[in-house]
Amino acid sequence: MNDDAGYVNETLARYSDWLFATSITVYVLAMLMFLGALAAARYARLDERQAELVGAGVGGGGSSDDRVPGRVAGPAPRRSLGEKLAAMAYPVVWVGFLAHLGSIVLRGFATDRAPWGNMYEFISLTCVACVGAGLVVLRKKESRPLLSFVLVPVTLLMFIAGRYLYTQAAPVVPALKSYWLAIHVSVISISSGVLLVAGVASILYLVRTKWPTVGEVDETSTGVAASMRRLLGHLPSADALDRTAYKCTVIGFPLFGLGIIFGAIWAEASWGRFWGWDPKETVSFIAWVIYAAYLHARATAGWRNAAAWVNVAGFVALLFNLFAINLVVSGLHSYAGL
Repeated sequence: MNDDAGYVNETLARYSDWLFATSITVYVLAMLMFLGALAAARYARLDERQAELVGAGVGGGGSSDDRVPGRVAGPAPRRSLGEKLAAMAYPVVWVGFLAHLGSIVLRGFATDRAPWGNMYEFISLTCVACVGAGLVVLRKKESRPLLSFVLVPVTLLMFIAGRYLYTQAAPVVPALKSYWLAIHVSVISISSGVLLVAGVASILYLVRTKWPTVGEVDETSTGVAASMRRLLGHLPSADALDRTAYKCTVIGFPLFGLGIIFGAIWAEASWGRFWGWDPKETVSFIAWVIYAAYLHARATAGWRNAAAWVNVAGFVALLFNLFAINLVVSGLHSYAGL
């Protein structure tokens, strides 16, 4: 209780921290399950090849003469281990997402303000937006294992936020006591989360275009490199990954631009100018230009690979804007809460 700064409900704040830690644990579990689903696809592929050989009368003791028209071939094939793991992992991600969302909501009730007033809270909101976008964009069964790669940066960012950037629940500094905190920061954070999914999809697209397909990989070969080739070979097609990146950028880009505009309006009210080339403003504008360049390149024939690289550059600029600007470079936006 602080009479000058405001009241903080310590019980709700503690529950918020517990839910935050729970969500990280659940995300890691789901990530491992999805990676297991991709790895299990190797064995499903081997089973399919064996079935093709048996059906052709090449092996397995069977004969092509056994395939009599009208005869029931047998029970429907059971789902593979990879399909089962992917089916189980998807609702697990939802559990982590709801726990994560509950953590943010309780943090807001505990402090009686918008729960994104410092770096810990901002990263949490960005990550929950990233997971939410992934759950929607990758909801189809064949795309769900891609959530494992979305959860990699999410769990890493959340670990850094919880371990090194964590701050006790408290009212914000006077400079942030404005309704624009709820508007500007939320829009920027949500759009950043969506764009993170786009960046992951573009990275996987570039890997997919350079890596051999499943049919070109020797399933019997061993070693770490061979295992990685088989794992990545079972990713969706390069076209599907490119479409995912494009869809997310089409949503995140205008939201990000809107967030910059809201920030300019807030800056005029707080500092008496719309734009002052503060480091945060500058890098945000650079990131916005990069994503505009991506959409232009993506619409240009023959530039799909180049567009993916531009999108990855936007992904890097977004992460740089999130960490380096707030934690290393001093500026008017230095409200990390550390």
